[in-house]
Amino acid sequence: IAVLVLGLKAGAHIFAKPVLAQPEHALYYKNARDIKAFELTDHQGEKFTQDSFKGQWSWVFFGYTSCPHICAPTLNKFNGVYEELKAIDKNNSIFLVSVDPKRDSLEALSDFVGHFNEEFVALRGEHDALFPFARNLGLMYAMTDDEETDEPYMVDHSASIVLVNPEGKIAAIFKPEHEVGEMPIVSTDILVSDFEKINALYSD
Repeated sequence: IAVLVLGLKAGAHIFAKPVLAQPEHALYYKNARDIKAFELTDHQGEKFTQDSFKGQWSWVFFGYTSCPHICAPTLNKFNGVYEELKAIDKNNSIFLVSVDPKRDSLEALSDFVGHFNEEFVALRGEHDALFPFARNLGLMYAMTDDEETDEPYMVDHSASIVLVNPEGKIAAIFKPEHEVGEMPIVSTDILVSDFEKINALYSD
């Protein structure tokens, strides 16, 4: 009997499910968070809702075409690792959500994201749709000047990136490291490394 018990324990050890590595840097939600109903428009003029996220991994971040420091470098970094992300899972999409609807026409957004990658998508909406969407994602933005004037103005916005899983739920948030003298942009090494772990956990 003792031999039989030992044999069963050994067999259980051999066939035990491996423990998957957890993301090291991202704020990872083991129970993915729901995204409330919303409606925006993509840069091709098509309606975009919460259901539009389904069936792919979606990388969502806020920005605007006149952004002087963060937005263009973020898109450039995404373009640099886009093939690596698709090597982990072929269904990956990058979404820039404009927080400057006054200046960011669909044409301007199309030109902006297309400059970096023709597969990237820009989303646009008015503030009454953007503010609740931002809160739901755990991001923020604020007008730092009066956008109703003809003078140039800035929009303060989160530099974090939200990862939405193929079920259309928030899987993780990647926050930039703030270093003196450096722009707060999420490290692509961290992004790729943690995404590989998150994708494995989702597929498990």
